[in-house]
Amino acid sequence: AVLLARADAGGAQARQRRGDPGGAGSRRGARPGRRRGGGGAAAAAAAAAGAGRAGARAACTLSRRLGRLVPAAAAWAARRAALRHVHLRGARREQQRLRRGLPAAARHRPLEEAEAGQPPVQPDAGREEPAALREAGLIKTSPELAESCTWFPESYVIYPTNLKTPVAPAQNGIHPPIHNSRTDEREFFLASYNRKKEDGEGNVWIAKSSAGAKGEGILISSEATELLDFIDNQGQVHVIQKYLEHPLLLEPGHRKFDIRSWVLVDHLYNIYLYREGVLRTASEPYHADNFQDKTSHLTNHCIQKEYSKNYGKYEEGNEMFFEEFNQYLTSALNITLENSILLQIKHIIRSCLMSVEPAISTKHLPYQSFQLFGFDFMVDEELKVWLIEVNGAPACAQKLYAELCQGIVDIAIASVFPPPDVEQQPTQPAAFIKL
Repeated sequence: AVLLARADAGGAQARQRRGDPGGAGSRRGARPGRRRGGGGAAAAAAAAAGAGRAGARAACTLSRRLGRLVPAAAAWAARRAALRHVHLRGARREQQRLRRGLPAAARHRPLEEAEAGQPPVQPDAGREEPAALREAGLIKTSPELAESCTWFPESYVIYPTNLKTPVAPAQNGIHPPIHNSRTDEREFFLASYNRKKEDGEGNVWIAKSSAGAKGEGILISSEATELLDFIDNQGQVHVIQKYLEHPLLLEPGHRKFDIRSWVLVDHLYNIYLYREGVLRTASEPYHADNFQDKTSHLTNHCIQKEYSKNYGKYEEGNEMFFEEFNQYLTSALNITLENSILLQIKHIIRSCLMSVEPAISTKHLPYQSFQLFGFDFMVDEELKVWLIEVNGAPACAQKLYAELCQGIVDIAIASVFPPPDVEQQPTQPAAFIKL
């Protein structure tokens, strides 16, 4: 549920004891307000069956090839628990590779050059931000790392006090507690909260459950005591994250939105961004001084559909796709989606996945696997993009099932099991863009 939060040190120890190095294809993330769906490409294949003939064909192709891929990895996948924290390691990356008998990894993978007319991107921009984090050994939610991770809101992992299992206090340094599987960061949250309060800064936070769904287990408040009491009365670990108080709003309606992007990581750890994306929109006007009205603050479909009489008033199903969003940006703000927002999204995705590569890469394993991630973003009024969370089991808009599944087959399956009629397939625009 926490996307870039503290690594689960106890889980890492357990994996080491059973000789399980971990991997992108065998882990599934849970998150607050998790969308419906299964894990990775398998969920996409199952869902595609209801998306018409094209979706059924894609699902059938995917299932047929998965039938040959799964036997080698089924026993492995069955042992894997759901990935609750995407943890970012790196300080000992070279040592780990050497111990496995692998050659040293290259330090950087250059980003694609910006298209003509776009703001220039430095060749190593995709990895410069997390470099300091890799040197620190662990990307945490601690404030001292915030300057190196400017696209992720300040966040803290909080365990409710009614949990029967012991919780270790967090260590605000670069060495995580390796003998404890659970840490609590409420002291550091309170320190940050009090500092912001003294400085007169915006001090609104959102608490999100690690096992919530359909918008449940969420509280927005400017009172630290209220947030902590809320968590302590729950039975699940929560994340307290700095709330984006000044988001970019859609007109008409003065409404909030977030952006879902789908990202595929193949067995060679190549990163692909699905070319289509979806905005989930709110039905009610955004009010910064009223956090009780969930329909103006949370864009979750279940909340919007159940509690707002304006659901579907502005967009069908409260969803806006990239083509329509680009038209809106052009007419309302005289900017394009590609140059203003997608450029930042691509950079954040690469930075995030390059940092987490030592923890989830399967390049050294005897089988090939892949993973489909759902990246959720928000945009503030200054057009800065923020990564809110990453999902390991992303759902997909129904109209996109067929193309998304076929793209997964073409990239992740066909490269391992080439289809016999590959020369007869018509040329179509690529569903995924390699980053």
